[in-house]
Amino acid sequence: MLNTILGALLPMVVTFLLGFIAAWRHDLGPKDASILNRMVLLYAVPLTLFAGTVTTSRTALSRDIPLVIALCLAIIGLYGVVFLFHRIIFRLPTSVSALYALTASAPAVPFVGPAVLGDLFGGLSAIPIAIASLVINLTVVPTTILLLTLDTAGRDPQGTSLAGQGKEQLASPAAKLAETVKQPMVWAPILAFVVVLSGLHIPQLIVHSLSLLGNASGGVALFASGIVLASGKIKASLHIVLLVFLKNILQPALVLGGLRWVGYGEPTVSEAVLATAIPTMPIVIMFALQYRVAQEEAASAVFLSVIGSIVTMGIFIALTS
Repeated sequence: MLNTILGALLPMVVTFLLGFIAAWRHDLGPKDASILNRMVLLYAVPLTLFAGTVTTSRTALSRDIPLVIALCLAIIGLYGVVFLFHRIIFRLPTSVSALYALTASAPAVPFVGPAVLGDLFGGLSAIPIAIASLVINLTVVPTTILLLTLDTAGRDPQGTSLAGQGKEQLASPAAKLAETVKQPMVWAPILAFVVVLSGLHIPQLIVHSLSLLGNASGGVALFASGIVLASGKIKASLHIVLLVFLKNILQPALVLGGLRWVGYGEPTVSEAVLATAIPTMPIVIMFALQYRVAQEEAASAVFLSVIGSIVTMGIFIALTS
């Protein structure tokens, strides 16, 4: 069990630290992190999302409806609660609230899932990985992009208001929605989902050809995160620790308790619990970089979530085994 957890999470930690060292040695800087970020969001992540989704069969999705419902409630439900809590109670900007909600609710299943769940469930791991990835990439990720786009539309790159510079410089919400849909991270998984529902078969040769750059998305994202963190500092504030607690402990604990309460057994319980116990997505830092929102907080939360998951995932693996 320990080898499984370390085998999946240690590469994430090492890659994160390598980015930190690269920035500390002045080999790379924040501007380089922005370039890496652009490559990840425009090419690497869309490719891996498309390739990972089209390999899922329509029959497999329809057979695991309880798992779909559990993951939808765990991810979308927690996202909504955290977003509203930050907007209403803490009165934080929409962009920051959306980024924090994504941090607390979205596990890095597309990046870490094959390593962790693959060792535990073998070939059956493809189902929870595909379902969790679909839920995340069809709901909370495009929602976050839209909220970030709308909230930062009235600010220049330095974060100052553009309200006094004329309405012509501010795009309408409809225009921003269209801009969001045009982003590869949004339309690529939607297109793949349509392919799955239609029953079309994409040749494995084509899927494999998309995987080379797609497989680099997680590593490049974490490397850029280390660069960002090196330019600031790790913020282990109460707020950041709370987000990590929600992601690493509360989310899988609620899934475990809820599924046990309604009477579900294995393998649904272990698949849903361990999928949500995976640490938060490194894409959170990519969004923070792109929209210049809470960059140090996002990098700190991802780093602490990855480090903490070495312990928390071990606990949930023991509870579900």
